[in-house]
Amino acid sequence: MKTLAKLIVFVLSITFANAQEKTGNSITVTIDNVRNDKGTVMFGLHTAETFMKAQGVQGTQSKIVDGKVTVTFKNVQPGTYAILALHDENNNKLMDFKENGMPNEDYGTSNNVMSFGPPNFNESKFEVQDKDLSIHIRF
Repeated sequence: MKTLAKLIVFVLSITFANAQEKTGNSITVTIDNVRNDKGTVMFGLHTAETFMKAQGVQGTQSKIVDGKVTVTFKNVQPGTYAILALHDENNNKLMDFKENGMPNEDYGTSNNVMSFGPPNFNESKFEVQDKDLSIHIRF
């Protein structure tokens, strides 16, 4: 009986959360130099707590058309974020690596920081305040 009660509370909390008016800003992200149209490009919107550690606060993916993708993160609350993008050419939902440990698939971050080593939140971060944003990422 306790399990049933917990299930009902869980379902109702989801229903009420989805019924509330969505607020926040949109972040539109464009990449226009994807190497080819194979696979998809995966995007993650991250906080300092999730960057390179866990699934982002929002995630999405897009098919590639003529080397270009555009996605929009919606209902983003004010705060500090960074975006990671990966061209998943073989659709395995993972970043593939060469034998020497270097990435085999293209990736990029907000602010287009290209450094040796893994991406860094402090170099990739941006602020969401009270307006929609457009971000361009290069691979």
